[in-house]
Amino acid sequence: MKSTFKLILASLALTATGFSNPSFALPAGWTCDGVCGDLGPDGVVTAPPAYGPGYSYITTNGSSYFPAGLTLGSETNGSVATSPLFGAAAGDALAFYFNYVTSDGAGFIEYAWAQLLDGTNTVVATLFDARTNPTPGADTVPGFGMPSITATIVPPSTPIIPGGPVWSPLGGYSGSCYSTGCGYTGWIAATYGIPTDGNYYLQFGVVNWLDTIYDTGLAFAGATIGGKPICTPGVDCFSVPEPGSLALLGLGLAFVGGLTWLRRRRV
Repeated sequence: MKSTFKLILASLALTATGFSNPSFALPAGWTCDGVCGDLGPDGVVTAPPAYGPGYSYITTNGSSYFPAGLTLGSETNGSVATSPLFGAAAGDALAFYFNYVTSDGAGFIEYAWAQLLDGTNTVVATLFDARTNPTPGADTVPGFGMPSITATIVPPSTPIIPGGPVWSPLGGYSGSCYSTGCGYTGWIAATYGIPTDGNYYLQFGVVNWLDTIYDTGLAFAGATIGGKPICTPGVDCFSVPEPGSLALLGLGLAFVGGLTWLRRRRV
């Protein structure tokens, strides 16, 4: 009965947002599996520290894509954004900013990550992982029970900024908070030294955990290699997105928001 009720809520959430698997623009040459896009300052996600005011995002909200994630065992739906193939020399600095945002908590420990892949899509490094942590004041990055990270992050301490995060890519769960652990990290800078000459992909992902409700997303910005933007050459990767690109995401706020009080979950 409990599982059936949760599936009904998930279906209503997708219907209320007005689509099942939309995808908005990413920087030129990037690809999306699930729900991805570009946005400007919105709710708790401000302009990034550099290359703003726009940023890209991935979200579990509205996605019918089921990524393997980091294959920890209980992933459900999610989204993945992948850069175009780029060349790099040993020692080149890979850099970007990210901001983890989640409306879920308690034992529903969603997570996001970034990985560097080689030209054959083999994982070279897990750059960071971020995870919902129900322990107040505990770090969100690196994610507990997850692979060690290889990027240097600033700030090095990353407790969640608690509360129901208002952010359009969360759709009907924007402003909602299930138990302890929900919130956002704020912008975190990540840098990594390329180990060997070669061709690479940069990939960001986010997943729901155990169920497909109370969504989670990841904002990212300023992806560069050796100081040069990672996107199709000759295109402005960091242009400001058109306003209103996420108008549909707000359609379900009132409807789904009215249902959230019904949800009772036991870890």
